[in-house]
Amino acid sequence: MRHVDQLPHAVKEEKHVTIPMADGTRLSARIWRPTSSDTEPVPAILEYIPYRKNDLTSPRDSIHHPYIAGHGYACVRVDIRGTGESDGVLVDEYLEEEQADAEAVLAWLADQPWCDGATGMMGISWGAFAALQVAARRPPSLRAICVSSFTDDRYADDMHYLGGAMLSDNLAEAGTMFAYATCPPDPAVVGDRWREMWEERLQAAEPWVLEWLRHPQRDAYWRHASLSEDYSALACPVLASSGWADGYSNAVIRLLRHVDVPRKGLIGPWSHKLPHLGEPGPAIGYLQEVVRWWDHWLKGRDNGVMDGPMLRTWMQESVPPSTSYEERPGRWIGEPSWPSPHVTDTVLPFHDHRLLMHDGTGADAEGPEGQERTHTVQSPLSVGQFAGKWASYNAPPDLPYDQREEDGGSLVFQTDVLTERVEILGAPSVTVAVSADAPVAQVNVRLSDVAPDGRSTRVTYGVLNLAHRDSEAEPSELTPGERYTVRVPLHAVAQAFPPGHRIRLSLSTSYWPLVWPAPEPVLLTVYENGSALTLPVRDQDVATDTELRPFGEPEGCAPSAVTQLGEPEQAWTVTRDLVNYRSVLDIVKDQGRRRYEDSGIDVGLRARERYSWVAEDFDSVRGESAWTMSFGRPGWDVRVETRTVLTSAEHAFHVDATLDGYEGGRRVFSRTWNEDVPRTSV
Repeated sequence: MRHVDQLPHAVKEEKHVTIPMADGTRLSARIWRPTSSDTEPVPAILEYIPYRKNDLTSPRDSIHHPYIAGHGYACVRVDIRGTGESDGVLVDEYLEEEQADAEAVLAWLADQPWCDGATGMMGISWGAFAALQVAARRPPSLRAICVSSFTDDRYADDMHYLGGAMLSDNLAEAGTMFAYATCPPDPAVVGDRWREMWEERLQAAEPWVLEWLRHPQRDAYWRHASLSEDYSALACPVLASSGWADGYSNAVIRLLRHVDVPRKGLIGPWSHKLPHLGEPGPAIGYLQEVVRWWDHWLKGRDNGVMDGPMLRTWMQESVPPSTSYEERPGRWIGEPSWPSPHVTDTVLPFHDHRLLMHDGTGADAEGPEGQERTHTVQSPLSVGQFAGKWASYNAPPDLPYDQREEDGGSLVFQTDVLTERVEILGAPSVTVAVSADAPVAQVNVRLSDVAPDGRSTRVTYGVLNLAHRDSEAEPSELTPGERYTVRVPLHAVAQAFPPGHRIRLSLSTSYWPLVWPAPEPVLLTVYENGSALTLPVRDQDVATDTELRPFGEPEGCAPSAVTQLGEPEQAWTVTRDLVNYRSVLDIVKDQGRRRYEDSGIDVGLRARERYSWVAEDFDSVRGESAWTMSFGRPGWDVRVETRTVLTSAEHAFHVDATLDGYEGGRRVFSRTWNEDVPRTSV
């Protein structure tokens, strides 16, 4: 990234400003704005997240907020209620109170003498959720938003439930927020009341996974703040971006399809990163695009920001399987609208472990002696060890590895060797006729690119809890032995398959630990008649692809200084004991102790996830998320330790959790939870 020192406007920074809420709560904000805004008001841009502006996000914030401020905007970074130096408690994500607070913040911003009354919102992940959710409430000052790595559907397209099956990230994200929501404020900012504020957070805490387990179907809890419930609620322009390695790869094109506002979509090869920090590369000059967006929609400049394609995306070339990539080869392509006039669905019927590349005419779905050809699969729990994370955070090695071992426990269909290049853009899907020998069963589907040497790179995947085949709100368990025809959507992707390769489809009954297994082992029968893969095949000779305006190189302000005081640690270890048949996936993410020089705080952050099981004992499945977060400077030393363990049986989930707070090395708070949550059709 190129660090920019000279900006059009000199910038002043206010490190701690409090914004009052109606109930007396005060939210903590950091503001960068042009010095000239004292007499020449400018639009205000809000980023609203719970991740501690005074330390943990300060290096990232210092890259883009001063940059945008230097182009003529007041950039405001607010810690939501109960986080950082903001008053109150945080007990769950995306609550009504959180969104009402955001509206109050926008109203406060619009009323400041340095603001001209126009506002925007931007962010990635939680910040993007917040922007989209608040925009749907139509606050009067909000003119446009820029969102990255987000979803419009909190139930079916977030880290909680996928196709009605529970993701292990439901536990992992709950563990993350169990820790973040119980961290203390900085006494250098809030003074002596820091301990009272911390105590309030500790006393209010509960493992978030409990609430998420209580809502295994689409209900009012998930419908709240999901734009997909009413796309017409969004009335302001939106610039939406994500990455193909991210868990949030679907929402951009879904938003382009369904909303009726000025909109642009951008999808690169990236993991869960802003595009100017995009990994795997290539990263782009995203902040220049954001400034152009604000210039047009907040300042009324006719700068051609709506010219060109509605969607720009990175068409990924074939790569060998790897758990991380520095760069993904490919090219930028453009679509004038979505659905695209350049994409056509191509159906590949199942036929004797093959995928027929044309219309399947003449293919015989019958086996010997006129019997319909069927296949059965009962996958071992080990299928999924090399699945990587639901969302890659580019914390190697969190991308899927070679799929050949996974395929050994799966039912496989593949094309003949390709004689021509095939490019796909969009969401593939599988229609499959199945029966199962249990009332609750999964079908997990992977689409892979198989090289001539046999190496298999996962391109995309999809999951369906078969009890959710007709309804996410009212699941219906299977009648064992009865035949059903279901559709399994896969995550959207842009991918090229070169000549000499094969396209492989793999079906398994488990995909652990990415997906929490069904209550018991399942034997799945797949019927060829009526089963097919549908690929969104894109034309390869779209003339306008060569006419796209190139992106600038990534640029931003230099990040604030961080001194590494302790060694970081990253680990992703798969082990299997052939004496007791216990298998473990162990993930460690330890940033080491760091000093954030801007605030003088020393911070330690260590997270560990551990997923284990014994042989094919489904009741042995166990997930654990443990966090340690420490904060200190001379005379102040505090630490939070959290641990959440999730296990399950046929009819219940069991949660064991602990929360401990330490000051000066002495434990000052401790609480445990030991609770069962009914398990219904999941």
